[in-house]
Amino acid sequence: MKRTRLISVNVGRAEPMPGKSGQSGINKCPVVGAVEIGLLGIASDAIVDRDNHGGPEQAVYLYFATDYDWWAERLARPMPPGTLRENLTISGVAGTDVHVGDRFTFGDCCLEVTSPRIPCVTLAHRMDDPGFVRLFQKARRPGAYARVVKPGQVSAGIDGAWHPFDGPKVGLAELMRDGSSHKLDEQTVARWRQAPIHKKLRENLSLAYPEAI
Repeated sequence: MKRTRLISVNVGRAEPMPGKSGQSGINKCPVVGAVEIGLLGIASDAIVDRDNHGGPEQAVYLYFATDYDWWAERLARPMPPGTLRENLTISGVAGTDVHVGDRFTFGDCCLEVTSPRIPCVTLAHRMDDPGFVRLFQKARRPGAYARVVKPGQVSAGIDGAWHPFDGPKVGLAELMRDGSSHKLDEQTVARWRQAPIHKKLRENLSLAYPEAI
């Protein structure tokens, strides 16, 4: 276990996107005070595209202060909490050290990492950089989606804890790179299956590698 700190809680509302049809809740901003995290995430956070976002397997999106420091140096621009549209900004642990199955606790709330974020054109639009999807993928600092193991209230500034998964290590950068591959070896497939990976990825593995143990 390692101590962490929740430095920002960020929520978005459904808003029109300039230059595009429809709405999005990607523009998340820090909030003051306690918010309730339920099994489907933060109730006050808008999720418009429910086919690709939200749900119990990716109820909360986490990003890490160390990765923001890296981006700020790489892009030569300020990267305050919420820039990459995460729900929770966490310090005290490096994002590159986080694996599937790791748990984060803040008060009564417990979150379990399931998968990396795969960037989309909406993120590139919000970053005002049409090349940001490729840049984000190349950086291999995707942040983490998490399921809610135990609901609870959280607020910016509270201390928490990081509990590494006591099992096979499946890194977020690894899943980001190879998650859609159909050329995985049996050892990798078996290792991934022993971690509490995203349900959809588990189903995809069963279809693609039915013979793997």
